[in-house]
Amino acid sequence: MPALEDAIGEIKNFSEKAGLLDKRILVMFSGGKDSSLALYLLKEAGLDVSALTFFHRWSWRETLRWAMGFTKKLNLNHFLVDITDGLLREAAGRKGPICINCKKVMLWNAKWFALNNGFDVLAKGDNANDKIIGALLDQCKTDIRLCEVPKIGIPTLRPLIKYTAEQVKALADEAGIRPYRMYEHVRRRQWREGCPLQYIDREETVTPELMDLAYRVNYEVSKIARERKVRVSVRVPGFEGMCRNCDSELSMKSGG
Repeated sequence: MPALEDAIGEIKNFSEKAGLLDKRILVMFSGGKDSSLALYLLKEAGLDVSALTFFHRWSWRETLRWAMGFTKKLNLNHFLVDITDGLLREAAGRKGPICINCKKVMLWNAKWFALNNGFDVLAKGDNANDKIIGALLDQCKTDIRLCEVPKIGIPTLRPLIKYTAEQVKALADEAGIRPYRMYEHVRRRQWREGCPLQYIDREETVTPELMDLAYRVNYEVSKIARERKVRVSVRVPGFEGMCRNCDSELSMKSGG
């Protein structure tokens, strides 16, 4: 298991070889464990780094506040961009899952925000467990940590791409990075929270009203989940409850 000091040193060495020391780097920062660690490591390695966080009308405000506090402690520039209108254009009227539409909006906006504001490199928190390996990164001609895919239009840095999710967790723990958790059920066993819109039933046509419902229901459910320290989410409009590590009483309350 790599130590934090070793991870920082590895990024320093790679950055020197890749010519990143004099580049402005913009990190797509969700406030989750992976992007928080990526931001931390790049800052500790002495790189010129800033954070970019997208939010929309249905984003968790608690995680956004935590993210703002984290970058304040690191003394980094942190840009916030509201993508509500773009998400509605891409998602409303289509069937779920909505995450693919949201990622498209975020990547497009991140690219143009970076280019229009003088950033040289876009960075992400992808780790070795993410599905991007074997797909997009196959197009990289050099080290997959710094990939120049013509379709994206700006070099993309992935400082965690060679670390597994388990290694990322250990490094984040060592750095004292503890993101705010909504105690969502989520789609993976690793802590990978997102937003309540991912719980819209796949067969449903996405509408603003359904997006509002997904937020309201799952926000209320998250209060119970945080209190019990279990992971709960509810699909809408079917109200299927999903719960991990729940006792029978809580499972009945969540509908699962």
